Amino acid sequence: MFHLGWFTNFSNPPWNHPWAGTEGRDWPRGHAHVEFTRALERACFDYVMLEDSSMVSDAYEGSMRADLKHGLYAPKHDPVALAPMLAAATERIGIVATASTSFYPPWLLARRFATLDHISHGRIGWNVVTSSEDRAAQNHGLDALPPHDERYERADEFVEVVARLWDSWEPDALVLDRDRGVYVDHEKVHVLDHRGKHFATRGPLNLMRPPQGRPVLCQAGGSPRGRDFAARNADTVLAMLSDPDEMKEYRDDVRARMVAIGRDPDDCKIMFITTPVLGDTLEEAQAKAEVMRTPSETKIEVSLAHMSAVSEVDFAAFDLDTPIADLDVRTNGHQSSLASFLKNGNTVREAAIASMNKVLHFVGTPESVAEQMGETMDHVGGDGFLFTGNIGRRFVGGITEGLVPALQRRGLTRTAYNHERFRDNLLDF
Repeated sequence: MFHLGWFTNFSNPPWNHPWAGTEGRDWPRGHAHVEFTRALERACFDYVMLEDSSMVSDAYEGSMRADLKHGLYAPKHDPVALAPMLAAATERIGIVATASTSFYPPWLLARRFATLDHISHGRIGWNVVTSSEDRAAQNHGLDALPPHDERYERADEFVEVVARLWDSWEPDALVLDRDRGVYVDHEKVHVLDHRGKHFATRGPLNLMRPPQGRPVLCQAGGSPRGRDFAARNADTVLAMLSDPDEMKEYRDDVRARMVAIGRDPDDCKIMFITTPVLGDTLEEAQAKAEVMRTPSETKIEVSLAHMSAVSEVDFAAFDLDTPIADLDVRTNGHQSSLASFLKNGNTVREAAIASMNKVLHFVGTPESVAEQMGETMDHVGGDGFLFTGNIGRRFVGGITEGLVPALQRRGLTRTAYNHERFRDNLLDF
């Protein structure tokens, strides 16, 4: 068996296709995301992961035009604020919200996510990011982000401090002893007095230990330093890889790093991002995939604007037929994303098109795609898939009401939740 999740954000669903309704204007209320998350829970998904960023990108062309025209990085609402709304509408699915170690103070983040874990009865996760854009840093009072590896060094200390804050209340500190008139046993609440290289906080938290002990930690570490961080801290890891051999290499590498530091590698589930293309027949699915893969000026611009945003390299400055070998580009942002992009083709145009299609792994009927996914997991060794794509009813229904039942009939995914809490379900197999 393997796990299922969904990668999305609190942003606009596709608004300009024939099946779109009023989602392009109504999404800020959160109701579309509630309906979507309920559909995932009916299909017994492990979690929904809400990515985030905190800038309007002008990396492409030196202008905000492409970002705002296509709705790429803006508009986007805070996923932490959406999380309690999703928790109130569901019972078992995990809800992962993104928050940056570069911008949050540790005590504030620890308190916020502990609160969410209590509200959700133990179903909250934290997607740990270090952020990758100087424009985001400038929105938080910084001129630029620290160097890539230094951000991970800060993040290591940040997660350590937050975990200690969550542990500052012992599990049985809340005693409610009416005879003695004692609500909390003060001897079971502990001061930290942490003073490290990057952070200082006295502690303790002013609320009880989270129901899960600590919320589930999610991370997307692609670079060597990112993989080290994931191996040390993550309960689930996101990876955008399409080749089964590369998927296996990545999973084996992260698990080996976990073993090297004394962690059980089965305590971290590595999820591979994909967008399946489904049809009632193979021919129908292949025709859909062909349309999706067919390049256009708009698709190429979206692909390049996205890569410019995460790398802060202005790809509008290059002719589309410029050979990749002639580019001398580096980034302090998403290093693994840029490296993957540059391997995708011989020219900027080819790299943009290949990047656009990178998540289209599986094409076919629900039954044939379920078979393909099972074969891929057999080769990789686990642990699951993280779907991405528009959250409209038509696409989501194809997954939850077509593909997932086909997976369940094969015994590849769960048909019911065995536990109330997120981490327990994640570690169930």
